[in-house]
Amino acid sequence: MTTFETLKPPAPANPAALRVYPLGGLGEVGRNMTVFETQGQLLIVDCGVLFPEEDQPGVDLILPDFGPIADRLDDVQALVLTHGHEDHIGAVPYLLKLRPDIELIGSELTLAFVEAKLKEFRINPKLRVVTEHERVRYGAFDMEFVAVNHSIPDAMAAFIRTKAGTALITGDFKMDSLPIDGRITDLRSFARFGEEGVDLFCVDSTNAEVPGMVAHEREIGPVLNRVFDESQGQIVVASFSSHVHRVQQVLDAAASHDRKVAFIGRSMVRNMKIAAELGYLDVPEGVIVDQREINNYLPSQRVLMATGSQGEPMAALSRMAHREHRWITLDPEDTVIFASSLIPGNENSVFRVINQIMRLGARVVHQANARVHVSGHASSEELLHVYNIVQPRNVMPIHGEIRHIVANGALAVKTGVPADNVMLCEDGDVVDLYEGKAQVVGSYPCDYVYVDGSSVGEIDEDELAGRRVLAEEGFVSVFAVVETTTGTILAGPHIQARGVAEDDSVFDEVLPDVTDALGDALDRGVSDTHALQQAMRRALGRWVARKLRRRPMIVPVVIKA
Repeated sequence: MTTFETLKPPAPANPAALRVYPLGGLGEVGRNMTVFETQGQLLIVDCGVLFPEEDQPGVDLILPDFGPIADRLDDVQALVLTHGHEDHIGAVPYLLKLRPDIELIGSELTLAFVEAKLKEFRINPKLRVVTEHERVRYGAFDMEFVAVNHSIPDAMAAFIRTKAGTALITGDFKMDSLPIDGRITDLRSFARFGEEGVDLFCVDSTNAEVPGMVAHEREIGPVLNRVFDESQGQIVVASFSSHVHRVQQVLDAAASHDRKVAFIGRSMVRNMKIAAELGYLDVPEGVIVDQREINNYLPSQRVLMATGSQGEPMAALSRMAHREHRWITLDPEDTVIFASSLIPGNENSVFRVINQIMRLGARVVHQANARVHVSGHASSEELLHVYNIVQPRNVMPIHGEIRHIVANGALAVKTGVPADNVMLCEDGDVVDLYEGKAQVVGSYPCDYVYVDGSSVGEIDEDELAGRRVLAEEGFVSVFAVVETTTGTILAGPHIQARGVAEDDSVFDEVLPDVTDALGDALDRGVSDTHALQQAMRRALGRWVARKLRRRPMIVPVVIKA
């Protein structure tokens, strides 16, 4: 298998080749985006976000790096969206800000979710709804769409035909033989593509390390009913705001237990309204009530379907756990169900919320103590089946961390794909498919693009490093006023700190050293403000490191009178 290495930027694309390069989603679980290029034209598949981890303070979202195609957006023929999860559609508004008329292709539910999101950005998109088995052509790209089963309805895989070769990209998928909506992964079409010839197979890697096959979604219903049977107070179910299947199971359980359901969280309310209107969610009559009316019912009659299953601090569940929600409080008789899997990197945040809920006395049910969730991604045995059915010439594992991608590549080799034909890539790596053979030919710079409030891409790693220091080590400022012509200190130095010591009086011990350092610099005729500030900073920094065993951010300020 081709291994991960540092690569140079690729040469210009051969017009007779099919070039493929991921701009997100390889090396992390999120911000999925893959670009296909041939004959000078581009096709984009998916455009999602990654949610920040604890060591990225202040960051709201992380986007794919549009840099490699930023000056070629006019060459983009279309944007294909495989399904409606945030890690596949969340960055669409940011791409359309750069070119609003890129046509979006996807299933009915997927595009409905995207359109609602784009309204918040005041973007009116061009949409092309496609159904399974539909075939469309955009420029050099002839695409056919087939159904795949996932944890959201209406997911699609795309088979891309070009003069340079063919590619099958699965999106996220699994092989549930008994799906809630009756829509299975279309293995017949996968086999048909295999007979035609799949030159490059881009395959979901998320569960490649997991042995066996994913359990059926239908197994969740009886478990939820059992939890409902045992619950005396209100029930809170935390899930992704797009997990229509799980919401359906909660609605059915609530109806059979004479409970009312309120959707909590803006995205949950919006998405379930769309799913119900389009017929993807079957709402039992009289079950749903407005969240502002739910307290009119006894706790034993309430179910709250909320966002926050990944421990997001501003999500509804986290605010309930900290008694900060406007309408909802948690009591000892209540039950909270985490009906989703943990996204890698979110473990600490989730466990922190669980601990806080349990501190309030409520019961917590989650994947580790009850089967209240099954994955939406194919495990190793399912991937082996798919490789044997498709029999691809070349494989490029996508969607996952490095360990997932490596495991997926190893599965491909086990089924007979030559090791040299398995491309183990990271974000930015470039694969050229020419005359049936794939090869890594270089790599584009591909960084995290951070969204912080209204700013996009303005935060870099140095800024984040500074934020981490502030969060972990604290902040110390030292201030003085000087008269440089006479070398006199007119005021200060004064020291203030946050998050370093219990009381600023701790710094009384070092004030003479800081004053001497500033005075010595003035005696030497130093008049440059920066140099005077650095003299104070060095004296203060040495003492803090030695005495307090800390390395806070130190901000010295010298003002000339």
